[in-house]
Amino acid sequence: MNLVIALLSTRQFLTAEKIRDSVAGYNESANYEAFSRMFERDKNELRDLGVPLETGLAGRFSTVEGYRINRNAYELPDVDLTSEESAAVAVAVQLWESPELISAAQSALLKLRAAGVQVDSEVSAAPVTAIPARTRGSEPALGKLLAAVDAGRAVHFQHRGALNEPFTERTVEPWGVVTHNGKWYLVGHDVDRDAVRTFRLSRIGDDVREFGPAGSVHKPEGVDLREVVDRVTGSGVVTGTATVWVADGRAHELRRLATSSSDRRLTDRDGSVLAIPVRSWEWTARLIAGHGLDALVLDPPDLRAEVVAKLRAAAASPVTSNGQGDN
Repeated sequence: MNLVIALLSTRQFLTAEKIRDSVAGYNESANYEAFSRMFERDKNELRDLGVPLETGLAGRFSTVEGYRINRNAYELPDVDLTSEESAAVAVAVQLWESPELISAAQSALLKLRAAGVQVDSEVSAAPVTAIPARTRGSEPALGKLLAAVDAGRAVHFQHRGALNEPFTERTVEPWGVVTHNGKWYLVGHDVDRDAVRTFRLSRIGDDVREFGPAGSVHKPEGVDLREVVDRVTGSGVVTGTATVWVADGRAHELRRLATSSSDRRLTDRDGSVLAIPVRSWEWTARLIAGHGLDALVLDPPDLRAEVVAKLRAAAASPVTSNGQGDN
């Protein structure tokens, strides 16, 4: 990715030497021969992925070959996504815009400028979208834990059960990281306790340290990480069922939760009647209320009343000039 960022950020051809000096990762090579092997491997991988890598003279009076990416061939035409696909892309973009990855990209561009490379102003001026920290996965431990999971290595880290408790050292064989209700959880085998455990990432210290041989840690067959988190958080217990009508093409989150669906036309709109298992009535009421006119509770009456109360409270809330309530 660092190489792609560098080659997309300039119109000129970059020599291998300049790439070695300015692209993160290459300057760690023991010698030029090791860099050449790594660079050749990466070039072949980019070509295999369909990235249009071009070669040409690095300057008007230079005889040295350089490299760049043909942006006209690289950039995609307009993409028409469904609402579900757009939601998936939005989540991916939010993760990419985490502080760790933004820092890496900005560092690469600074190094290119320092090396005398003319960086495309459109790329360097790209705005960074402001998004909630818990959505973008900005916990400092996230990147390190994902790297450990990918490498199949165990980790040491400091963890505390609650914000007012002291940190304790934990040794874990990480199986994966999942999200639940806007929070991030690590799931794995706690070596000291010899048991499956989950850890809130917001309660893990910054100093995550890998150890052991790569490929030595694997998630056991048949283990569903999300089910493990559901059991621990208590959200896996179904306490009832809500019958909800939703308009066609709307309320996709409710549709994903439903266990059954049947077509029904209501108030001159086509839609579906969904059976939704409920683990938290308060959370379900907020979710349904968030869809406004596109979702209507048919049963039970208590849930319908709760949703109506939330909608009335939202309608009565004073609105400021920026379109948001005082809260």
